Amino acid sequence: MKKILLFLVAIFSVGVFVASADNDKLIDKSQLPEQAQQFINSHFAGVKLTYAKEECSIFFSSYEVKLADGTKLEFSGKGEWEEVDCRFGEVPAAIIPQAIKEYIDKNFAGEKVLMIERDRNDYEVKLSNRLELKFDKDLKIYDIDD
Repeated sequence: MKKILLFLVAIFSVGVFVASADNDKLIDKSQLPEQAQQFINSHFAGVKLTYAKEECSIFFSSYEVKLADGTKLEFSGKGEWEEVDCRFGEVPAAIIPQAIKEYIDKNFAGEKVLMIERDRNDYEVKLSNRLELKFDKDLKIYDIDD
């Protein structure tokens, strides 16, 4: 009986810990990592920040920023950009790696990049014609979804 009670207390404690560790809190732009602030100032100068949010979990933190023009930005805990989603505009060209730009210009001339997302292994790009392109870490295309 003691083992069952101890087990239930342990499960309850873990559940409370996990639930309390997943905290999202609104923050000021000045509380973003320096690298994220520089990214916003460099590529979205003059666009008002609607909100910034720090998302904390047990193992990592990340940041989400929403701009007044509808752009959504996601950053790692270190402030490196992970996603730029320009729903009503176009991703700034300076953010897009040159090899990806060249592929799009050659194969999808005239299409705008509406979203770019990156992680350790690949990049995902959404175009204005609704195609989603996936590039590996060496910037070679490996998938196209419509």
